Amino acid sequence: MAEVGEATGSRLVYADYGSIITGDEPSWRYASFPLPDGSVWHCREPETVVVVEGQRLRAGVVPFTQRHDRIQILDNAKNMWFSTRLFRPPDRGTITVEWEMSARGIETRPGDLYDGFVSVNLLDFAHGLALDVFCSDDRIATVYARLPFPGTGPFEDPNPERPKYFCHFHELDLPTTSGQLHRCRIAYTKAADEVVFWVDGHEVSRYREVPARIDAFLIALGLMTEKPIERGTSVSAHGQGVVGEWGPFTVTGDADSSDEHAKLDPGDVPARG
Repeated sequence: MAEVGEATGSRLVYADYGSIITGDEPSWRYASFPLPDGSVWHCREPETVVVVEGQRLRAGVVPFTQRHDRIQILDNAKNMWFSTRLFRPPDRGTITVEWEMSARGIETRPGDLYDGFVSVNLLDFAHGLALDVFCSDDRIATVYARLPFPGTGPFEDPNPERPKYFCHFHELDLPTTSGQLHRCRIAYTKAADEVVFWVDGHEVSRYREVPARIDAFLIALGLMTEKPIERGTSVSAHGQGVVGEWGPFTVTGDADSSDEHAKLDPGDVPARG
């Protein structure tokens, strides 16, 4: 697999979804979080069906069964993989991640994105940052967040006039239907502290003054819900499920891309979702 090197306009195509099935030099592994009692929570639905066709992944689970009654992040991520490679933004210039994705809900509630959706998440656990795109049968959202992931932090609070932890779900007006493929792109410029989202060629979200500079992130693929835990009980699963599809990821670094993408052993990537 090609590395992103020092040349301007360097490019990497990242997929190898078949390694999820074979386990040979895996490019993806199930997400997991360390818990305070020393155990590890795995974001894995045991009945998920995985289909790999060339450089495309299709995965579905019906019904959702994973649940956590105390930690919201663990209740949300029903089935999640993340890359075994970390991607390192250049100090000067922009790193761009582009891909296709679709979602098909099974018995999900119409108009309720958070009842079941497919996600792509760019996750920086060193600073708690998440840059995501969510897609359901009839809604699309970009997500800009800083979260207290289990096993991470504490983080510095650079601006006391803004929340230390936050999550902005920007629900878009773009039309979508069940199974419709969408072309998505996220661009991050470290020197400008800026992130920009595009969907189907439209710029849809832009954030400046990102509270920490991302040195490395991984890519996560999720089959998810986002329903608040009520009185110590998960209410996120009611028999519904989701089928997601993802194409290959094209990762491009422009200008100064002197930081190489580091190929890591699975144990070197933080054991967090």
